[in-house]
Amino acid sequence: MIFLVMDTNKQFNLFDKSLLTNKKDVFIISEVGINHNGSLELAKKLIDVASVAGCDFVKFQKRTPHLCVPDHQKNLMKKNTPWGDLTYLDYKLKIEFGKEEYDELALHCMNKGIKFFASVWDKPSCDFMTQYTNIAKIPSALITDHELLTYARSRFDTLLISTGMSTEEEIEAAIRVGNPDVIFHTNSAYPSKTEELNLLYLQHLEEKYPQKSIGYSGHEFGLVTTFATIPLGVNWVERHITLERTMWGSDQLASVEPIGIIKLVKGIRAIQSALGVKKERIMFDSELEKRKSLRGN
Repeated sequence: MIFLVMDTNKQFNLFDKSLLTNKKDVFIISEVGINHNGSLELAKKLIDVASVAGCDFVKFQKRTPHLCVPDHQKNLMKKNTPWGDLTYLDYKLKIEFGKEEYDELALHCMNKGIKFFASVWDKPSCDFMTQYTNIAKIPSALITDHELLTYARSRFDTLLISTGMSTEEEIEAAIRVGNPDVIFHTNSAYPSKTEELNLLYLQHLEEKYPQKSIGYSGHEFGLVTTFATIPLGVNWVERHITLERTMWGSDQLASVEPIGIIKLVKGIRAIQSALGVKKERIMFDSELEKRKSLRGN
């Protein structure tokens, strides 16, 4: 019975890659990331928020801490955590979910009608996440890890990458090696300065890689600049979410609170509806009555 439930979860969680051919669609990702602080109940609450808002996905981060944490950082002390003073490795272990937690999260997502996937930080994490989904993302920090890019490409039907903290040459190499389906522009500062978002780079990516879907992953305060990416042609939008930006954690301050993610989804859908098409002006039926009253014809 457990295997039947898990198989049902995975079938629900699969992403249909053919949807990428419609460049008018915008997929919205609520990134829980590590904002759950190792609490399964908090993670479920954030899933609930994303579901109520109408997001297409929630995204987590999956690591194997013993592999991902560099040796020179493992024994550094991280002070004033919710669990007291810990080594950086122990801190990463505290906030990492395993199979029991992901089984429960998968069932919760299915019950809430929202898909989930993760940023994968190492090969074992790729293998782990294939139990649940056929889509994954390589974070900005790792797009120069060509071995991981190649491995993730072989394990997932749909691969996303973020391009923060990278040179144009590094991005070109990552795309050549990993052949991602979706390329995200992002500024990797948490939070990002508005004047450093460089949103027109989205158009550069779209012109340079016309066969790829283009996304925007925002870490800035507010929603206005994220809204601006929709008429620039993005097909994917990702923002971190939190219950409260003052909560403990490195990503909380650059995240969007519940009312914010609801406004974000509503605003993106409104902009999509309002954009229309690039062609000669359309005379809509709703204008005809006003035309008759003001022009007489």
